[in-house]
Amino acid sequence: MMRQESVQMGPTIRQAPVHAGSLADQVYLRIKDDLFDFRMLPGERFTEVDLAARLGVSRTPVRVGLARLEREGFVLAQSRSGWQVRPFDLDRFEALYDVRVVLEQAAVEKLCARERMDEAGMLGALMEVWLAPPAQRILDGRLVAQLDEAFHCSLVAAAGNPEMAQIHRDVTEKIRIVRRLDFTKDFRVDATYEEHAAILRAVLARRADEASRMLRSHIGMSKAEVRRITLHMLHEARERGRPADRTGV
Repeated sequence: MMRQESVQMGPTIRQAPVHAGSLADQVYLRIKDDLFDFRMLPGERFTEVDLAARLGVSRTPVRVGLARLEREGFVLAQSRSGWQVRPFDLDRFEALYDVRVVLEQAAVEKLCARERMDEAGMLGALMEVWLAPPAQRILDGRLVAQLDEAFHCSLVAAAGNPEMAQIHRDVTEKIRIVRRLDFTKDFRVDATYEEHAAILRAVLARRADEASRMLRSHIGMSKAEVRRITLHMLHEARERGRPADRTGV
């Protein structure tokens, strides 16, 4: 059974009558939020009944939402309507980061080789955010995490290969739960601005080798910081009395 304090999700989401699909979407988003914000910890076990009671809904939308999260790899089905937040597998996350590097370097090379860059489109939007003067930088780590994701996805999309962009979005979704941890420290926010600006300038100048090298270094630093913070958070969770075997690390 789920620990009583592990899924305190705030007010219930029961509102005016809605279609089952939209209610299931609400449930899906609420659970996903709790996973991403570590209100439900890796390895935590819970049941549909317990979760439905806390959300104030029936088991049906809970089951639909959990099935969607299972397909996305965030939860695991257990016997007799039991579920588990997928334990952390840092080797898997690091492998996904490596895939990111390959995709983004290939995209940058393709982008720099294009006859014309659309600086009024996606690249122009990136320039407005990442080439802004320091006084205009966004300091909210949560928002910067979203902008960081958009930066990398936009670079790949700008290369013009929709299949590559879709694969990159799939990888991005899988690592989001840990990637956002990179922006819990102010110095990482500042570093991201500086590194993104340098990468963007290299792309605009069609210096593919330089942009590719900086991308690899940038993603490598992020991967190392995420690993450090994740291990620290899991250690703190164990210190609060959660069994070590629930973390999967």
